[in-house]
Amino acid sequence: MAHLLQSDILLLFLLLSLHVIIIAQENESNIIRPPSSLYAGKHPSSWPSSSGYFRFGFYPQGNEYAVGIWLVGRSENTTVWTANRDDPPVSSNATLEFTTQGILHLRTEDGMEKIIANLARSVSVDSASMLDTGNFVLYQNRTVVWESFNFPTDTILGGQNLSGSHNQLISSVSRSNHSSGSYLLRMQDDGNLVAYANNPAEVDPSDAYWDTGTDGWYFSVLNLNERGVLAMYSSPKFHQENVLANLSATGNETMIIYRATLDPDGNFRLYSHQLESNTNSHKWQILNDVCDAKGQCGLNSYCSSRGKDAECYCYPGFTFIDENSKSLGCSQNFTIDGCVARKDLVIHYNITTLDNMYWAGDPYSAKPNLEKEDCMKACQEDCSCGGVLYSDRKSCRMYRLPLKYGKRHGNITTTAFIKCILGSTISPPPETSQILISEGNQSLILTMGLGLGSVTSLCFVIAICSFLLYRHRLQNYKKLLENKSSVLTEQFTLRSFTFDELDEATHGFQDELGKGSFGTVYKGILPGDGKSKTIAVKRLEKVNEGETDQIRTEMTVIGRTNHRNLVRLLGFCVEGSRKLLVYEYLGNGSLANFLFNMNKRSVWKERARIALDVAKGILYLHEECEGCIIHCNLKPHNILLDDSLTAKISDFGLAKLLRPNQTCSTPRTKGTAWYSAPEWQSSGLVSVKVDVYSFGVILLEIICCRSNIEVQVSSADEILLSTWVYSCFIGGELNKLVVGEEEVDMKMVERFVKVGLWCIQDDPNLRPPMKNVILMLEGTMTIPVPPSPSLLL
Repeated sequence: MAHLLQSDILLLFLLLSLHVIIIAQENESNIIRPPSSLYAGKHPSSWPSSSGYFRFGFYPQGNEYAVGIWLVGRSENTTVWTANRDDPPVSSNATLEFTTQGILHLRTEDGMEKIIANLARSVSVDSASMLDTGNFVLYQNRTVVWESFNFPTDTILGGQNLSGSHNQLISSVSRSNHSSGSYLLRMQDDGNLVAYANNPAEVDPSDAYWDTGTDGWYFSVLNLNERGVLAMYSSPKFHQENVLANLSATGNETMIIYRATLDPDGNFRLYSHQLESNTNSHKWQILNDVCDAKGQCGLNSYCSSRGKDAECYCYPGFTFIDENSKSLGCSQNFTIDGCVARKDLVIHYNITTLDNMYWAGDPYSAKPNLEKEDCMKACQEDCSCGGVLYSDRKSCRMYRLPLKYGKRHGNITTTAFIKCILGSTISPPPETSQILISEGNQSLILTMGLGLGSVTSLCFVIAICSFLLYRHRLQNYKKLLENKSSVLTEQFTLRSFTFDELDEATHGFQDELGKGSFGTVYKGILPGDGKSKTIAVKRLEKVNEGETDQIRTEMTVIGRTNHRNLVRLLGFCVEGSRKLLVYEYLGNGSLANFLFNMNKRSVWKERARIALDVAKGILYLHEECEGCIIHCNLKPHNILLDDSLTAKISDFGLAKLLRPNQTCSTPRTKGTAWYSAPEWQSSGLVSVKVDVYSFGVILLEIICCRSNIEVQVSSADEILLSTWVYSCFIGGELNKLVVGEEEVDMKMVERFVKVGLWCIQDDPNLRPPMKNVILMLEGTMTIPVPPSPSLLL
């Protein structure tokens, strides 16, 4: 009997062992072991889950590819997770490698490597798997050491939590572009789940537009279970519960997959995917009005919803900064710098009324118990006022520009008054008050009248004589002008010098200030009436020997430019092959010397002001002078500083004076290629975006006080400035760029870095125009996260 019992036990043990082996084999069928690879442009491009519902690998993004996880659908796939989402997409030649060292990394066409799973150095990985829950995991001895569920992007799936250090979702730019978008859903430390307009610099409470109201639920967790229940729990004991949505279905629940996604429009929605019928629909959302999501429209514009769609409109008197990207907001055609204190300047305003209007932010002034007319008048008389919100309770709240998060809807009861600037005029001086004289002083009046009459007659005679003398001198001056050989002297204030005059002024061209792409610059002194004037004389060496008329035409264009951030041209000399330009002399030298050769690092505020000066000078050349001037040779050596450290651009307009065979070689002279745009170096294509690229390199140099390329650095990553800056930006280590400096505004540093990285993009279409560059530097325009710049010089 005992023997029979032992046999039964042995048989049972064998059956259980066989069952375990079968389960192990089923699990092994979905295990990925190194070395394994996926390919963007060919098979295999992804690893499936056991059921085939989910896949991990390359998915198309435009004409290129990104790495992520998607839910497989018959008509279209649904992306639920993206690796390194803010990196640019890769080409069809990219490879995803799971190496024998247990590292999962992406290798691009040009050999760059990006780690997909960020593991501690002490952790080794021996396998991976794409699970049926939509979770991609890495194992060490069958223990999960990394999982995609811990690093959500814009979506959580059934069985996934939002809590702890992985406490937020960031929307995608669009349904086809899964880079970080405009909205953020964050689990706060106080347990409240809040939706914000995504501000990369900081989370501002005024950016919030929805919350669960669970503040005080410390250590909260947002959980979506596999039955479709989306709920908030207070951890660790889950003793409090707040069910947001319950989509529990009856029947075969294994055929339904649930996901909760923060969509590109800022609405957090719960979706159910019916796998059997291959349909999906959202069953719950946090907002019924799309315009409730702050940030749909940019500054100085407002959102108005029509059903499921939203439209952005500018306030009266404003126009869109970019018609193709209305999220950038609006600006006024007429601007005034601050509150003007001049008594003779009269600003003309027009007040426009918009009903059912609201915008966010705190008013700088709130006046109770005012009638509408008095409220409008108060704004009109206050130069700081850009708009007013007026309520039925006679509350008058005044706001400065820019106006933020505007919304117009029928259920809003407040009325907005928008102040539109029409223009300005100079008011005449006040009239002299009348003098009242008594009847007893008639004799005094008679005496004064005779005296004034005599003075008037004498003034009349003097005026006639002055006029005749003026006509005589004018005729002599016209005769003198007719004898001048220079056409420019007749038309402009540029002075025509002889070569001998400049030779004497520079003492035989002995005091050399520096050499540039167009020639050598010498210091000179011009004698004057009791006071001499220091000048800088540029001797042009690479211009056409002939075509004197063309050279004079270009000098005419240069002479017409007049801006505080451009070096002023005083005169010229054209005598045969000798061609010289005379500029104002700036005593503080070049920006290159200021940044790279000073013993002590300059103050951050001075450098920030210099960067804005340079940007304003370039904007004038591109858009505000008579004809667009493309510099083509911007670098710190061509930016000079006056006595007050105001930056002024030199050598503008000289590119057209080069000999034809010098056109392509000029950007490749030593040091200049560092600042030249890729399309200018490779094919000679010239546009205003060439100058934008050069400014981007200069801006990064101004921020870091170092040259674009430095060999004497602590690590190889720091050799190329753009690569090092981008690495510090992505790693949240911008303080390395300004180490040792005091009183540095790190928010401004981050803003300047993002602008610089946008300016040096390889694709000219990605570089912003200089007008937007200035707005972004000043902090009046939102700056999206820039992609990585190219590593090519």
